[in-house]
Formats: sequence, structure tokens, C-alpha cells
Amino acid sequence: MDNYNNDNTARRYRAHVSVLGTTQIHLRNPYIIAWWSAAFPGFGHLLLSKYLRGLVLLLWEVVINIKAHVNLAMVYSFQGEINLAKEVLDTQWLLIYIPVYIFAIWDSYRTTVDLNKIYIVADREEHKFNTFSIGSMEINYLDKRNPVMAIIWSLFIPGLGQLYIHRIITAFFVIVWNVIFFYFSHLGDAVVLLFLGDIAKATSVLNPQWLLFLPSLYGFSIYDSYANTVENNKLYDKEQRSFFINNYQSSSFRVLKGKKVN
Repeated sequence: MDNYNNDNTARRYRAHVSVLGTTQIHLRNPYIIAWWSAAFPGFGHLLLSKYLRGLVLLLWEVVINIKAHVNLAMVYSFQGEINLAKEVLDTQWLLIYIPVYIFAIWDSYRTTVDLNKIYIVADREEHKFNTFSIGSMEINYLDKRNPVMAIIWSLFIPGLGQLYIHRIITAFFVIVWNVIFFYFSHLGDAVVLLFLGDIAKATSVLNPQWLLFLPSLYGFSIYDSYANTVENNKLYDKEQRSFFINNYQSSSFRVLKGKKVN
């Protein structure tokens, strides 16, 4: 049950608390969002809680990247093997990869600018929104959590930080893709071999095409969980302040400007 339903009595809402997570609009740096889209198309949109668009771009990035051998070419270029990098690239797939890659960066930047404008208007309107949601499968409520703990859990396994702050949809995406990348990169086999001291074999079993996805996923999971924990804490403080003013502060209370003392 929601204590305040978003029933379209306001033009805009700052946030919405549901059993799947807390979705809110807040001020973001468009360049940071665009940067995450450049690091991995779809991540910028997930940061904006644009889940459907983010999922489409994530799927596109993985499938087309693998087909075009973009990551493999990057590995060769890092090693200075420019000719090998050119040879492994599949230009037929690469030509359809580039336009969508640019679109992801542009669209996330444009959407961030628009949402920043919407937030300013919604913040001034200060309409009430639901802060507690309970269903047959989950309970979610607005409260404060530790941003450092969100980082720590994300460092263990990407997605755990999102579960800690109840971003269920993002957590599902991140955990599923982490398992896929981990499995196809053979990182687990490499770690076991590394512990056994067989460094050469550990290196040989790695699949660089899939392995190169993991740093972006780890970085995104850490940043997303930390940033949203901080913003959720701000939202909680603002909602609590508004609640106390409306329900406990005397209507005759006035803040008077103090006189300047020489």
C-alpha cells in the first residue's frame, strides 16, 4: 500500500517509491552520463532509470561488439599490434555499430539536460509522493543508507550494491550480465590457475573479447550504487523536513531576519 499515490494531481513528481525500487529525478552532470554511455552504451540510460532503452542498448553493444570484434581489436591496439587490430575488425558489423554508439551518447546527454529542467520545476512544486510501498513479493521504503557500504558490496560482486539500496531492476541487469561476462571470459578458470601458480596457462585461457566488458561493468556498478545512495539520502532528508514542517511546526512560526550587529 502506498501512503501517497502518484495520481496525476501534480504535473511532475520528484520521486516514486515502488516494490521494484526508488525512482527519482535529480540534478545530474550531462557530461558524466554521456561518458558512461561512451564507456558502455546503455549505462547512461540506466543511471537515468530509463530501463527499457538501456536494456536495448546493452544488448546491442554486446551482440554487435562481439560480431565486429571491437574489444579484440582494442586489446591488440593496446599491445601495439595495429595491423592485427585492423585485421580482426569486421567492417560489415562495425559500420552499424558506430551510429548506435554515437546515438547512445547523444541521447543520454539530451535526456539528462531535459530531466534537469524537469527536476527544477518539480522541486519548486514540492508535491507529495509515496515513501512506502508493500506488495506480495517485496517491501520498499525511503530511508538512509551508507554510501560506503554500497561501494563495498559492489566491489565484491557487481549488482550487490544495487540490491543494498533496493534498485531491483538495475541489480537484475548488472548481475545477469556479470555472470555472462564472467563465464564467457573464463575469468574463474584463470583465477584458479593463478592460485596454482600457472600464470602462463591462466593468461592463455582468458577470452579478451568478453573480459574487456568486466571493467566497465564493475565501474558502473560502483558509481551507480554510490551516487544513488547519496541521492536517496538527500531525498529522505528533504521529505522528512517537509513532513515535520507540515505536521509539527506551528502555523504561526516565522523566521525573522536578524539585525546586523556592529
